[in-house]
Amino acid sequence: MPGIGAPLWEKLSETVESGWCPGLVAGIRVNGQTEVFATGSLDFGQAVPMAEDTPFRISSLSKLYGGALALSLVADETLGLEEDVSRMLPALGHLRVLATPDAPLTVSVPARGPITVRHLLTFTAGLGVDFAPTPYAAATRDLLWGPNPPDFTPEEYLARITALPLAHQPGERWMYHACADLLSVVLAKAADASVGELLQERISEPFGLSGTGFPTGAETFPAVYQEVNGRLQEAALYRDAMAVPPKFESLAGGMVSTVPDYLRFLAGLADDVVLPADLREQMTDDQLTSPQREGMIEMSGPDESWGFMTAVQTGLGAHWSEPGMWGWAGGSGTSAAVYPNGDIGVVFTQRFMSGPQDNFDYFWEPFAALRQSL
Repeated sequence: MPGIGAPLWEKLSETVESGWCPGLVAGIRVNGQTEVFATGSLDFGQAVPMAEDTPFRISSLSKLYGGALALSLVADETLGLEEDVSRMLPALGHLRVLATPDAPLTVSVPARGPITVRHLLTFTAGLGVDFAPTPYAAATRDLLWGPNPPDFTPEEYLARITALPLAHQPGERWMYHACADLLSVVLAKAADASVGELLQERISEPFGLSGTGFPTGAETFPAVYQEVNGRLQEAALYRDAMAVPPKFESLAGGMVSTVPDYLRFLAGLADDVVLPADLREQMTDDQLTSPQREGMIEMSGPDESWGFMTAVQTGLGAHWSEPGMWGWAGGSGTSAAVYPNGDIGVVFTQRFMSGPQDNFDYFWEPFAALRQSL
């Protein structure tokens, strides 16, 4: 295992050999040097070895691609950050909001203002995951949250969204996930093209990301596992949902990519190649007010906030992290972040993150030690 990453690669090999997952791929950029490493196999049968360019279902790491795509439309003035999204989607122009977050769905008031592009990018449009046992949470659990992309066409999804009240007034509170799906519908309408076409035209082709897009049905993915009663078993519903071209091209969690592609993408963002510097700075800076941030704290604790479709570290955080880091993780076992000095780490597995015992310390702790040693 030559190269600067050798100590990290050794630790990752030990993780795979322990049986934690059948295989993984990781990539780093440290002091301007880039390396990619693959170990293990596509499943526990060990018939096919993992390769550096193995395609992965990246779940919520799709969100960073979505942020960059949206901001590319802002850069060429196809969209404005403060633009009312009902210009593209008139059905979003007459919204109602729950009278209180725990009210029955029938008790609502008019929205005080429109949903804007900024609200969607910052997850403050008023819709998303409600972690409390409320009528809204019960009614939206299968629609607004889950590892699989929506099993609807964009038109069907929009109809279901607009049939419900918002949980909060636009701009009031951060709520996870659903804004990225709604943003997918807005971008396609604004540019008069599918999300997949936009990604190819604006992100994948210009920056050489040949393994990035939406599932085609031709990919050979690693098997995806979830822990059930202390044992790993294949997550068949997630596997099947990502095995064919999607009805809904979701920037919330529906994309496919490779570690070399994702590393190249984050490097291009960090180096202000993918986006103009001012928009990249906004994307990777804290965009939440204190009241909005209460929702983020509920999910991720007091040391993280949110930019445009990416988390931003604002406090001390874990010992391997630094204030100013930005990036995110995906529930199917993917994680990526950029340090303030431009160092980057990416790791893709296909072990679902099912609880506190499933975290990414196995990667970030030795990566931090590697950075300190160089």
